[in-house]
Amino acid sequence: AWPAGKIYLVFTSLSMSKPGTSELFLKAYEDYSDAIFRFCYVRVRQRDLALDITQETFIKTWEYLRADKEVRNLRAFLYQVARNLITDYSRKKKESSLDNLMNHGFDAPTDDDHQLYDVLDVKYLVRIIQGMDGKYRDVILMRYVDELPIKEIADIIGESKNVVSVRIHRGLQQVRNLIPKSNGS
Repeated sequence: AWPAGKIYLVFTSLSMSKPGTSELFLKAYEDYSDAIFRFCYVRVRQRDLALDITQETFIKTWEYLRADKEVRNLRAFLYQVARNLITDYSRKKKESSLDNLMNHGFDAPTDDDHQLYDVLDVKYLVRIIQGMDGKYRDVILMRYVDELPIKEIADIIGESKNVVSVRIHRGLQQVRNLIPKSNGS
């Protein structure tokens, strides 16, 4: 249920592509658009902006495919494009407080206390993760939020699987160190 807009232009030009390219693109859109949106939303915390970045990710990917350029792993390619667009956005954006980011577009359920506590825990963890060094934050989010395998994370960030594994391990150590210990532990 993506908003109409520039993506419509991509879909209307599918018939003008190399045989197989349009099918590959449509399958990728069907399979990965929700995951790319989540990837973007977790990082920018604004629904409309995440939708725009997702849309732009698929437009750029289509343009790349249509130019007959080779893509070995389309899923990793999509995540890399989205990651680059988020980085570009971050560079352009003025500094904003984390509280302000958390207030944009996040609706906590009010009908069930258990759900509310889960949401508060998630917001707390997101706040901790957002405060981490980017190289650890990104791999933690890709691994545990986006549920990407280490190999794909390595492809996305342009590092070896070993580097990704080490960053995940160190990132989890940072998260553990940042969470206050309860008296009962």
